[in-house]
Amino acid sequence: MAFQVSPGVLVQERDLTRIIPAVSTSVGAFAGQFTQGPLDEIVSITSEQELVSLFGKPNSTNYEQWFSAANFLQYSNALRVVRATNSSLTNANTTGSSILIENTTDYQDNYATGQANVGNFTARTAGAWGNSLQVATCATATAYEQSGVTTVNDATTAVGDTTIVLDDSSDINVGDIVNFAESGGYEYRVTDNNTGTNTITFVRKETGTGGLHTAVADTSSVRRRWRYYDLVSGAPGTSPFVSDRSGSNDEIHIIVVDEDGGISGVPGEVLEVFDSASKAADAKSPQGESNYYPTVIYNKSQYIYWTDHNASGSNWGNNASGTSFTAVDTPTLESLSAGSDGSAVTDAQLKTAYEKFQDAETVDVGLIVAGTCSATHIDNLITIAEQRKDCVAFVSPERNDVVNVANSTTQTSNVTAFYSTVRSSSYVFFDSGYKYMYDRYNDTYRFVPLNGDIAGLSARTDLIADSWFSPAGLNRGTIRGAVKLAYNPNKTERDDLYRSRINPVVTFPGQGTVLFGDKTGLSAPSAFDRVNVRRLFITLEKAISTASKFQLFELNDEFTRANFRNIVEPFLREVQGRRGITDFLVVCDETNNTGDVIDRNEFVAEIFVKPARSINFITLSFVATRTGVSFEEVAG
Repeated sequence: MAFQVSPGVLVQERDLTRIIPAVSTSVGAFAGQFTQGPLDEIVSITSEQELVSLFGKPNSTNYEQWFSAANFLQYSNALRVVRATNSSLTNANTTGSSILIENTTDYQDNYATGQANVGNFTARTAGAWGNSLQVATCATATAYEQSGVTTVNDATTAVGDTTIVLDDSSDINVGDIVNFAESGGYEYRVTDNNTGTNTITFVRKETGTGGLHTAVADTSSVRRRWRYYDLVSGAPGTSPFVSDRSGSNDEIHIIVVDEDGGISGVPGEVLEVFDSASKAADAKSPQGESNYYPTVIYNKSQYIYWTDHNASGSNWGNNASGTSFTAVDTPTLESLSAGSDGSAVTDAQLKTAYEKFQDAETVDVGLIVAGTCSATHIDNLITIAEQRKDCVAFVSPERNDVVNVANSTTQTSNVTAFYSTVRSSSYVFFDSGYKYMYDRYNDTYRFVPLNGDIAGLSARTDLIADSWFSPAGLNRGTIRGAVKLAYNPNKTERDDLYRSRINPVVTFPGQGTVLFGDKTGLSAPSAFDRVNVRRLFITLEKAISTASKFQLFELNDEFTRANFRNIVEPFLREVQGRRGITDFLVVCDETNNTGDVIDRNEFVAEIFVKPARSINFITLSFVATRTGVSFEEVAG
């Protein structure tokens, strides 16, 4: 309390309402190979639809990893995803260059001012998907429309003709919409232009087939329009912002098209329209947001980045004041190419991607989904989980241990041998194999590792019970979407697996496919060899340590220690009431905060808990007795 040097009233507040906060333990973490999406950055995904939208659909190369993430999302709506960078991965672009833009940070650092000289537009993310993109621009009123651009030089036209001779076809572009002054105002899309003979080929605009509606008179005036003229508000001109600053000709229309249907399924489908953006770097819309066309594309496009101005223009990118932006009277249509999905991701590249989750202070996750596994990959994930100390890695055996292996004895041997090389840890959970599921994106069935499902069961257990409940068994352990298992161990085989720290997944007739074990990968006999106990302590440690940060830089006296006990003990009583622990003791007093501890600026609290245990073994004894025997005598 501050000392007052003259009479007065000092009002102060002291907050004694602090509690142990609720903490998340059901957020998943996954890294893998995808066909699109930002690289080497964490993206929050809440549904399978969002996974498809941001990272693309599964294919024959990445389906095991893709469905590991998607299967987790069947049980939970919180997954953090990192797209791993693999070799030979490139972005499609308008020059066909071999470039890689990892994410928005990479773009801003290396491409956002056009400094890379890689053409005018680049696919938003790396991958072959970008090769389907086409970008059209219209930068002036002349590019938008020309009335009387030329005249017909053909006296023999007839209904249905798909070619016509003009006096001069040099200003007609393939894709332009033309009108031959027919009384019906009919329009046609140009599909070819032979400038040597001034002959253009066309189809009806509205149907994409057929020819002339009527015979066209010789010397008829020809009007041409930009192919996408009817998707924008009108011809580009001068925006009010630039006009007010004595500039001119700044507006530009940009259209993003699915050229071959690889994205939308419809060739030529228009994906995005950016109407009346500006070439002025400081341009603002009437609402006050930036209207500079590279910025508009960066902020709003799902498909492309701007990477340079049209070389035929000048002053593009200057500020508006007094600037006349040089006209480019020919509309552009640029196809993107050279996008590549690259090679299969390696364990080293996956390690780099998963290390994005390494910092527990900045990234909140509780369940690591391994996807496709190898011994090296599993070891890397255990290292991350043990360093964080607040999450569990869920892993599966290698594919060739169980898939297309006809003999279950061999499968048991393979799985046991594989996991025997994995080091002991209570921060890892081993499952027994793969499930066979339907891939609706490719209309086929595939074998997929189970670790995404098992991590999902743990997340769902958090939602319907608590993290200290086991995710296994018929109540909470039912696997979704499993047509069959690659390996369905019997009782004897399950015994062998369980002794080896491996949790069987089993299909029971009439009861479905079920996780039938809850052991962690810890070899030593301990309470922590059960996943519910491990996740109980993760919850307790995470919640109490978060609250403990508020004790930093306070005075180590009985008031502070009592305040700490008063925060922790009600929380532990609540956990006890919710069946997580059977008893607890909090020691935080002068017995463990001695003078030496205080002099070292330390604060010590010891929290003893008795964790609740899940039932793994049930013994049922049935005793037959004679009719005249009293039950008290035999049960006594």
